[in-house]
Amino acid sequence: MARFNLPEITFADKSAQQIEADIVNRYAQITGQSLALADPRRKFIQAIVPILAQQRALIDFAAKQNLLGYSTGDYLDHIGAISGTERLQPSYAKTTVRFNLSTAVQQTIPAGTRVTAGDGVFFAVQEAVVVEAAQAYADVGCQCTVAGTVGNGYLPGEINKLADPIQWVQSVANTTTSEGGADIEADDPYAERIHEAPEGFSVAGPEGAYIYWAKTANQSIIDVAVRSPSAGVVEIRPLLTGGVIPGQEVLDAVLAACSDKTKRPLTDNVQVLAPTAVNYDITLTYWISTADSSTAASIQVAVAQAVVDYRTWQKAKLGRAIDPSELVYRVKAAGAKRVAVTLPVYVAIETYQVAAEGTVTVTYGGLE
Repeated sequence: MARFNLPEITFADKSAQQIEADIVNRYAQITGQSLALADPRRKFIQAIVPILAQQRALIDFAAKQNLLGYSTGDYLDHIGAISGTERLQPSYAKTTVRFNLSTAVQQTIPAGTRVTAGDGVFFAVQEAVVVEAAQAYADVGCQCTVAGTVGNGYLPGEINKLADPIQWVQSVANTTTSEGGADIEADDPYAERIHEAPEGFSVAGPEGAYIYWAKTANQSIIDVAVRSPSAGVVEIRPLLTGGVIPGQEVLDAVLAACSDKTKRPLTDNVQVLAPTAVNYDITLTYWISTADSSTAASIQVAVAQAVVDYRTWQKAKLGRAIDPSELVYRVKAAGAKRVAVTLPVYVAIETYQVAAEGTVTVTYGGLE
């Protein structure tokens, strides 16, 4: 399927039936002879049709790989190279870890010192830190030793074991939620960044340029809101995959990507903030038609999944209004006959806000 809502196109017809019909008709036009189904000449044609169909499939595929709407894998990397847009490589989760000392002496926390939550995932100190004698602790930046999402999501206090003992260090604990780890950038978000790349050519401060550069900070960023709340101030709010609100580690990475003097106007005061969550609850009751009683159990499962999909859809984009009609549509599409939604009510939200679900109560009202 083509990206960017572009129409589907085909460079070569791959239908084996159509290829055979075309050859048979052309043969009849040239020789004046019609080929019966059992004619050996027709059997020969049928024998080579799969080869021709495969060749046409390769022709169609190869032609489409030259188009941003279809390109994948290494072909997409070559298209990205035209605008200087490289695929984002796997990144490492980061967090801040507090090293508490048992004795007030000058102490060095060496680079590479590892801490863990005890589950086999380790975080290492990025740069050596000297703790002065008057300090009881030091907050140190640590990075997961393995790239990808495996290091994300450790809440403050969960990384509390020192894998490489250091004299005078009594205890350790992370003070921020670990985040920022991501796998190699997938094709669709990479294609979207290539599509937005021309925006990055400007240093006049357009909204599109800030969106483009913000997305280069981390491949988990799926949406970015940019606004100017006051003269000279540019406010950037990124949103992560799954509607996750970014923490300080990601916000700092976005600020670094967007505040470079080669990417922003000299007079812009760039600020990177987390989106504001607008909470909502879901309370609904649905009924299933008696005509569908034999499949009621499977419909209930489908309705439950429809509610999950709605929650995912609702928080997948900044500024998306809280819309109960979308919830009703999805539940009815799952097989419900009637849906009564008490919550949520329609709420229009600002571009820098994102919907966040709270309590979810789904009740099956029975057959009717």
